[in-house]
Parts: sequence; structure tokens; C-alpha cells
Amino acid sequence: MLFDNQHVPGLSPEIVQLFLDFAASSADCCERHHAPGHFTGSALVLSADSQRTLLTHHRKLDRWLQPGGHADGDGDLRAVALREAEEETGLVGLTVESAILDLDRHWIPERKGEPGHWHYDVRFLVRATASEAFVISEESHALKWWPLTAVATDAAFDPSLMRMAARCLERPV
Repeated sequence: MLFDNQHVPGLSPEIVQLFLDFAASSADCCERHHAPGHFTGSALVLSADSQRTLLTHHRKLDRWLQPGGHADGDGDLRAVALREAEEETGLVGLTVESAILDLDRHWIPERKGEPGHWHYDVRFLVRATASEAFVISEESHALKWWPLTAVATDAAFDPSLMRMAARCLERPV
């Protein structure tokens, strides 16, 4: 698995171990059909100046989130995060950092006959290096560049998104 024993700064050893245990539990843990849950990859997309992040207003969830999606069998979750960022934003010239930014396990309730399950989301920092002109995909109502400081401090955002933004603000540019 992509993150075998990787130290993830700022995360408890317990959450890292939870992800490692899940990865070891089944060869199908990156498959969408894996019943208890599956891995997903997502990207906190930063502007070239590291001051803003591009968020998607998710069509199904009706909230602002980072781009991301299912691994669909791909164990390279870094590549999954980059692919999803490119597909959901239309940005070109994105680069993904090698280190994991965050891990988040969240429950997905039953929907349209699909049973409830866990998403084990492995999150990476992705940087925009070229044009910041985005294209809204079918999965979004909107895309917007948000000040990173606003995302880190505004409780209207998802707590895990706030946590990632705060981590980025603490890092050297």
C-alpha cells in the first residue's frame, strides 16, 4: 500500500494505525464494492502563491470540499488524488507532494441501494503551477478559490478541511 508505515506529521499514531490495519485487511480495500469501506484519494489544491485553496461545491453533498474520489482499484492514492483534482477542476500543470497531508475516515450513509460504508480518505497537497482558470465538472455546483486563512478558521467548513488548511498555513512555503 502506498503509505506503509509513513509518518504523517500532526496525526495521531492511532489514526495512522487504523489506516494501516485497514490496508492489510483485504486485497480489495481500494475497490468501491468492498463492503465495509474503501480507500479514496483527495487533494487540497493550493494556488501558486500558497495563499488560496480551490474548493468544489459538491453536487451530491451540497457543501464546499476538496476535490477527491474513489480509488477504483488503484493502490497509488497519490495518483488518485492528482487525477481527481485534474478531473474536478480542469486545471493543468498540477503537481502533487509526495508526503501525505492528512488521513480522514468518514461514514457514507446508505444511498440509492448502496449500503452505508467507510471512506478511508488519504489526502495530499496539490499545487497549481500554471493557469488558475478552472472548469466546473458535472460533480460540482461551483468551484471557488478561497483564502486559506478563511478555510482554516471558519467553522462553516468541514472540520477535516479546516485541519488541512491550518496544516498548510503552518508549513514553510
